[in-house]
Amino acid sequence: MEHSNQWLNNNDEYLAKALAWLRLRLTRLAQQQSATPAPFVAPPPPIAETNSFNWRFWERTSHPDAGARPHLLPPAPAGIAAGLITDEAITRALAEMAAAESMSPAPALVILSARLGLSRFEQQILLLCAAMELDTRISSLCAHAQVDPNRQYPTFALAMALFDEPAWDALLADGPLRRWRLIEINQPGIQPLTSSALRVDERIVNFLKGLNYLDDRLAPFLWPVAFDELDGSLPPSQHRAFETIVGQLQRRDSLQRLPVIQLAGRDAPSKQMLAAHVAAGVNLRLYRLPVELIPSHATELETLANVVEREMALWPFALYLDAHELDKSAAGEVQVASLNRFLARSNGVFFLNTAEVWHELSCPSIVVDVARTTQSEQQAAWTEVLGNQSNEITALLATQFDLNLPTIQRIGKEALSEGPAAASSLNERLWNACLLSVRPRLDNLAQRIEPRASWSDIVLPETELTLLRQIAAQVKHRGRVYEDWGFAISRTRGLSINALFTGDSGTGKTMAAEVIANELHLDLYRIDLSAVVNKYIGETEKNLRRVFDAAECGGAILFFDEADALFGKRSEVKDSHDRYANIEINYLLQRLESFRGLAILATNLRNALDTAFMRRIRFVVDFRPPPATERKVIWQRIFPAQTQTSDLDYEYLARLNLNGGTINNIAINAAFLAAQLDTSVTMPLILDAARTEFVKLKRPINDADFCWQESVEAAV
Repeated sequence: MEHSNQWLNNNDEYLAKALAWLRLRLTRLAQQQSATPAPFVAPPPPIAETNSFNWRFWERTSHPDAGARPHLLPPAPAGIAAGLITDEAITRALAEMAAAESMSPAPALVILSARLGLSRFEQQILLLCAAMELDTRISSLCAHAQVDPNRQYPTFALAMALFDEPAWDALLADGPLRRWRLIEINQPGIQPLTSSALRVDERIVNFLKGLNYLDDRLAPFLWPVAFDELDGSLPPSQHRAFETIVGQLQRRDSLQRLPVIQLAGRDAPSKQMLAAHVAAGVNLRLYRLPVELIPSHATELETLANVVEREMALWPFALYLDAHELDKSAAGEVQVASLNRFLARSNGVFFLNTAEVWHELSCPSIVVDVARTTQSEQQAAWTEVLGNQSNEITALLATQFDLNLPTIQRIGKEALSEGPAAASSLNERLWNACLLSVRPRLDNLAQRIEPRASWSDIVLPETELTLLRQIAAQVKHRGRVYEDWGFAISRTRGLSINALFTGDSGTGKTMAAEVIANELHLDLYRIDLSAVVNKYIGETEKNLRRVFDAAECGGAILFFDEADALFGKRSEVKDSHDRYANIEINYLLQRLESFRGLAILATNLRNALDTAFMRRIRFVVDFRPPPATERKVIWQRIFPAQTQTSDLDYEYLARLNLNGGTINNIAINAAFLAAQLDTSVTMPLILDAARTEFVKLKRPINDADFCWQESVEAAV
């Protein structure tokens, strides 16, 4: 309800006319009460006869205080003793109020009554209660009209005696006055309901004065979704969903109850953006309510539902219920039950954000699948936000990262705001910002490895190096092949780029994953099995789903170390444990095939993997122990340039039958020995460290292999 100053002036004029009419009614009732003796006090009528009983007659003739103790009443306002108020004066005041009521747009009281379904009598009760806040003369008139100096407030009894056509149902708890919390009743002890004080809600007083705002009692629960943060239009892939929802909401005036709009999908920001555009399309504000904040206590939930529905009528808005992260645990089931009760007690425009369709809702709903933005739409969004500074980076960003439009707009604006004086280039700022935007989703689920190894650090046969380069090339060019060349159009599975690294520990599997991540400038995440595997049924699949969903946004390579623990062979079902273990493997088979990113599986036991995984693996790289020629190259590259070495015999060191991981351990231990002696790294120190490593690995020690000095002297 946002109107001009002219409407505010007209609304004030209407309130002035309404208060003038109300004062005349109160004055006449006070005059009649003071002039009527009270020799006999009749009992109140039975409740069953109230609707047909002339309440005003009983109130005038049977009030216990009628005509008594007039000296205890507050001073009479001007007009009570000046002569009886005539019906003509009241009729004239009523006509003036009706003329002011016919203004367009209507006064606030008329708008409220229409939106909340108040009868004429209920509207008059609300006016009486609001008058206490708007006119200081009303309290004294109430006391005189009730012939009681202690009743300087409105009551239901006063309203029934004051207004025409009173109705008992105005007192009902589920009637508009009490259901919508328009008035509050102060009923201490055993005081009758009809004689208890009535007080109008502060929010309603301000509304009647033309000051409209969201009830501050909802501030702890609701967060506004600002439309100006959602620049740009919806992508074409979401237009159909937008048109479906808007078409449903445009019929809301003809529907007794609107269905809940379930927004299903994995991309929560895109669903919120869609809801914001829909709300703007039907002239509604949008507020967000996390379902975790919905109280479980019945009374608190009832109050929240009523206040929310009242505010949706007075401060028109749609409510976005965020249940995207709600699980189905015991606590989650309680929240689902509270959400069901909340929706059952409310009516309005509700969006329900869920990862999957909820079939357990107890109220009608429609399901709208919100698809992720396509690669072409993301590239168009990058081009739009970057403007004339867009270049080939837009295609690469759209290929490597699966981001929603709000995230793209935010990253693009922040990168451009740094200007040409920034220390890094625009392309570098954009890429790093994309990495940072997706990183928090995986940090709690996996261990991030900082990829520092490059192609010059890894020593492998040419065949294995070629396979690693092919893996990196396919990840880099997947957008061109899948999208531009149409492979993603004709199929939904088999598009995952994955690799299996097999070989003994220390042969370079983790380093190879680092090299690929470093080449692609992507984050590398090692899946922590202790955080994924759970003994409770269904929890392991849930954890894996969270890992894959987070990695779908791109910018990350999943590295499953010791993969045989997760991807082991399915067994014959002999009991429930076998059945649920097989379910986990089946889920992994399906998820690995549909995963659009790069997943690397590393294992020392290739034969322990289920054969079904091998069909879904695109690359298999065998890491064998290095021969002497490769060991020599490893020794030559193992010490950093800053490390001082002295007369190292690489040919001799290559004779030691060691893999790359063990060589790395020996080099580090030798460096510590040199630091302890404050000297450079020498052959004796390396051989001492090698002997220690052999003992640790319980490998047989051949003294001839460690007699480097003797072999040198013999050669001389």
